Amino acid sequence: MATSAVTEIKLVSNDNTETMVDRAVAERSMLIKNMLDDMGDGAFEQGIPIPNVNDQVLQKILTWCKHHKDDPPTAADDDSDSRKKTTDIEEWDQKYMQVDQEMLFEIILAANYLDIKPLLDVGCKTVANMIKGKSPEEIRKTFNITNDFTPEEEEQIRRENEWAEDR
Repeated sequence: MATSAVTEIKLVSNDNTETMVDRAVAERSMLIKNMLDDMGDGAFEQGIPIPNVNDQVLQKILTWCKHHKDDPPTAADDDSDSRKKTTDIEEWDQKYMQVDQEMLFEIILAANYLDIKPLLDVGCKTVANMIKGKSPEEIRKTFNITNDFTPEEEEQIRRENEWAEDR
């Protein structure tokens, strides 16, 4: 397929905010890249609709995409153990993820929807690091989760899963 002459594309968030963005930045999203490849540039003269993402979250996502636009693309089957087993996060990405919980979860949802696997990994690793080493009570407090188990149910679950406890 011939390389496109279009270097900037318009993205339209779900709150109808239009953003012009460098094509290489937008194509960090496999969803957008595949749409452009499948439909051709002319199909999106009115802009590419991003119906599941509001402008505030989209701008945050685009900041990450701009920073990482020159990263080597991850292979579709890149589920390497080293990538999955570590919760290490680059310093820039750690600072990027220093947002309130609502924004963190919005970033994760948007990265999943837009198919930006490396950003999804960073978001999930951030949540994993928030949980690491905490008791169930501490996790509930961190994420404002109500404990709806009775003491009896909780004890039964502990007995059934004591094999998983660190000793």
